[in-house]
Amino acid sequence: MTRARQEIAATTADKLMASAGRIAQGRAVVGFDAFIDAIIRVVDRRGSMRADDYTPIRTIAALAGRIGESAGLSTNLELSVAERRFGGNGPLMASGLAWLGAPVTYIGAVGREDDPTQVHPLYRPLEERCARVVAVGTPATTDALEFDDGKVMLGKPSALQHITWEHLKERIGLEALTEMVQESRLIGIVNWVMMGGVEGIWKGLYREVLPRIRPTPEAPKRVFIDLCDPAKRADADIRGAVERLAELNRLIPVTLGLNLAEARRMSAVLGVGAFEGREDRPSGPVVRGGAESLRRACGLDCVVIHPRHGAAAATESGQSGWIDGPLVSRPRISTGAGDHFNAGFALAQSLGLAMEDCLCAGVGTSGVYVRDGQSPTLGRLVDFLRRLPEPESA
Repeated sequence: MTRARQEIAATTADKLMASAGRIAQGRAVVGFDAFIDAIIRVVDRRGSMRADDYTPIRTIAALAGRIGESAGLSTNLELSVAERRFGGNGPLMASGLAWLGAPVTYIGAVGREDDPTQVHPLYRPLEERCARVVAVGTPATTDALEFDDGKVMLGKPSALQHITWEHLKERIGLEALTEMVQESRLIGIVNWVMMGGVEGIWKGLYREVLPRIRPTPEAPKRVFIDLCDPAKRADADIRGAVERLAELNRLIPVTLGLNLAEARRMSAVLGVGAFEGREDRPSGPVVRGGAESLRRACGLDCVVIHPRHGAAAATESGQSGWIDGPLVSRPRISTGAGDHFNAGFALAQSLGLAMEDCLCAGVGTSGVYVRDGQSPTLGRLVDFLRRLPEPESA
């Protein structure tokens, strides 16, 4: 990028505001996970036994040190639960899109224990924002340990494993699923890592839905994929997933979204070597080069990488770029920051905006979310971008 960061942000704000009508008409369908998140701080020292009278462990490294010191002994860590809220990569991305004004259909495990076809009470805010929420099962749970420099997600995903392509066809119907995709400009599919059925859903779309879709040149469709931390999946599984996505990309442009840890893992598995021996906070040009290399290795239309301090992307058409994000050293919340980046980036991309605008919309949406602790409206995002803060020291 050659233009100044503030100029890019102001231009992106103007384009997004001018696109408000198109955003309101551009449907999206997102799925398929759901978690109930406990937002937690780990107690370092207590002043008293009053619930909020404590100093938290502020960094992941400090937590690791505390745990490491207990090796061969034992330790007791107090978890202070700030709140319980709806979570999951899909619901948080869908919420981000809906707050920005997009009509979203969310399909996922957002049902009640006593009736999985009815929306769980904690997901009613999502139901109120989205155009439609379709419950196809009950949510899993996550303990989200929040730190100033990131988060540790302790997920329990067993409740999600029944969500397969066959289950979706049985619950919703192939005709209805096809109609949802036909009407949507954006299809978001996330959390391959924790859901064994996601790969089958990709195959179902490729084999049974996309061949039946009527082209709409005035509103081309895109798929946005977030694998969601493939660190624990085998190399062969990751390579297989990339092959499936490249297959899907033959019928519909696919964007793969990665945070820095995910980009490092993908780079190692695919033999790209983009981040080998690099520092913990690689420069913009390094991340941009990594996005370009990974996109070529994956054979996808677009790869976007969003470390905490900015974002880079590269496309098949040769566009690539980097932007410094509005990093805040003490976020109000970090759980969901990446999902909100995905929402902003994917929305701008579905509007056909330039690469720098998509990156700016992504870091802006995430930047507002971690400061406010809630999804931004389009007006809030536009105002934030017009006065985009300089990044703070991490």
